[in-house]
Amino acid sequence: MTDGLYFMSLGGAGEIGMNLNLYGYGPKDRQKWIIVDMGVTFGDDTVPGIDLIMADPDFIVERREDLLGIVLTHAHEDHIGAVAHLWPDLRCPIYATKFTACMLRSKLEEAGLVRDARVTVVPLEGRLQIGPFDITYVTLTHSIPEPNALAIRTPLGNILHTGDWKIDPDPLLGDATDIAGLTGFGDEGVLAMVCDSTNVFSPGRAGSEAAVKSSLSTLLSGMKGRVAVTAFASNVARVDSIGKAAAAHGRQIVLVGRSMHKVVAAAREAGYLKDFPPVLREDDAASLHPDQVLYICTGSQGEARAALSRIAYGDHPRIGLGSGDTVIFSSRIIPGNERSIFRLQNRLAERGVSVITEKDHFVHVSGHPCRDELADMYRWVRPEISVPVHGEIRHMMEHVKLAQDIQIPQTILAPNGSLVQLAPGRACIVEEVYTGRLYLDGDVLTPVEDGQVNERLKLSSAGHLGVMLVVDKDGRLAAEPRVTAFGLPTEDGQLINLRKDVAGAVEEAVAKLRGKQARDDDMVREAALRAARRAVKESTGKKPVTQVEVIRL
Repeated sequence: MTDGLYFMSLGGAGEIGMNLNLYGYGPKDRQKWIIVDMGVTFGDDTVPGIDLIMADPDFIVERREDLLGIVLTHAHEDHIGAVAHLWPDLRCPIYATKFTACMLRSKLEEAGLVRDARVTVVPLEGRLQIGPFDITYVTLTHSIPEPNALAIRTPLGNILHTGDWKIDPDPLLGDATDIAGLTGFGDEGVLAMVCDSTNVFSPGRAGSEAAVKSSLSTLLSGMKGRVAVTAFASNVARVDSIGKAAAAHGRQIVLVGRSMHKVVAAAREAGYLKDFPPVLREDDAASLHPDQVLYICTGSQGEARAALSRIAYGDHPRIGLGSGDTVIFSSRIIPGNERSIFRLQNRLAERGVSVITEKDHFVHVSGHPCRDELADMYRWVRPEISVPVHGEIRHMMEHVKLAQDIQIPQTILAPNGSLVQLAPGRACIVEEVYTGRLYLDGDVLTPVEDGQVNERLKLSSAGHLGVMLVVDKDGRLAAEPRVTAFGLPTEDGQLINLRKDVAGAVEEAVAKLRGKQARDDDMVREAALRAARRAVKESTGKKPVTQVEVIRL
């Protein structure tokens, strides 16, 4: 049978986040597979109670015997956050550079998997052979240490998987983009480039972290009161810049938020932040003059349980901000987080805190490539096929247009679940496969299809009605129906009357049942359910989530 080379995203192609990519090689139905990245996205108020969302790996779980490994490009949550949750169903080797391995290890420890899930540390610019896949790590720049492209060589052609990247001419941590390595790989001949689409609508270039460092230092000079700067904890270079700018202006540094401490610890373990200023404990900072303290906080996206939200709502046990203090949002708004961020910023303003964002001052640069940088990458790599990923559909469609404008011979728009045959022959989508979503609901991983979120949304919009019936063997009520109601729109003192109305309607409906109907619990339950719903609808106009329990003596 003829060998083929395949690519597919189960997550991250059609949304920004929860990246999970697959590469397959071999004859049909007998391919060997690798996974590139396995990330999460975070729940919001559209999915109440849900902390994390990740791609359902069902397709590759069914092919677990042919899965050779998980290769990680960098340590952002949307690229590694699902590994500890999904690895038990895959049980394959994991490959990552040192900083990414340090970040992943803490997640595996929390999940009790650190002894079972073997992580092979790959040196920067290292090379490994995984079955038919010959993979070289290529150094890039991004908003986290050790971002890598993967130069994947196979008998049917070479692929560059970019991961997340930008072109930072003056990176503060790590090496600059390996342009020679990229052009050298292009010289070998590249069949396909699978590339980040996040900033495809943005002209020009993303900018350098060095420029942000200088701007932050200027902003802090002469600033009075307590200062809190919130940024992505994973942006170690930004955290380093904030810390050094604070020290230069006589401020002591306090790290606030669990993930901030974890990232700084991992960075130090991997050899970064060697000259980072001393860090005070939260308790020790309480005695400092307000002009002498700077907090580096998690929570730039308005996350309800993150450090900055707790401070803003007065729930933090050791840190408070008020009139005369300042919060700097050294980050951008991730699409979808606007409401939570603006709510947080308004809450800070209500406390008298001055709020500074990227709209007010130069405090942030993106970690993703703008259009000029994308053009540079295509010029260096010169692929025959462009496969946009890491973006919503509109981003991927615009990326296709960009690739066509710069004369890439073939472009493929392949949303999640599109199995792309890259070779032999002209690239095409040969199959559409199931792409579900998994919710981390508390400590339980559940498919979206379980429907618990829909039930919560119904409860939040329509309320809940409960009816308990006690009947004898012939279906006659042995006591008055017990009615409970929550979240229904009633005027003061009217809830008791509503419960009485519902109880009366249920009694009447059950009394009309005769013979077999009265002796059938399901028939009794259905009659009571209809009557209760009708009574509430007539009284309030709402259709609450309604439950009826029948107890037969």
